[in-house]
Amino acid sequence: MKEIEINSDFDVDDITSKISKIMSQWSIKLLDINGPDWAIYTYEMDLKYLIHFNVDFYDLEIRIKLEDLKLNVIHHIESLRDETTYRDNLINIVFFE
Repeated sequence: MKEIEINSDFDVDDITSKISKIMSQWSIKLLDINGPDWAIYTYEMDLKYLIHFNVDFYDLEIRIKLEDLKLNVIHHIESLRDETTYRDNLINIVFFE
């Protein structure tokens, strides 16, 4: 498993390209979006990548960037036309006090 940490000054297009490349390069079954942690699993459900966004979820601009990124990656997943899927739990009350 490879861990990647991304800070709040990330570029949506750049990170979209990197995640899409990872998902095209490997036989990926699931992108599990769980707040700041995005996990990429193989068909055998082995964790291949863990992407952690080191961001402030209270910052509206950051949340908008994450939503844009999420929609871009979901669009890429749907364009693959295979069994790759995703679970979306990006913004959840669990992450707020």
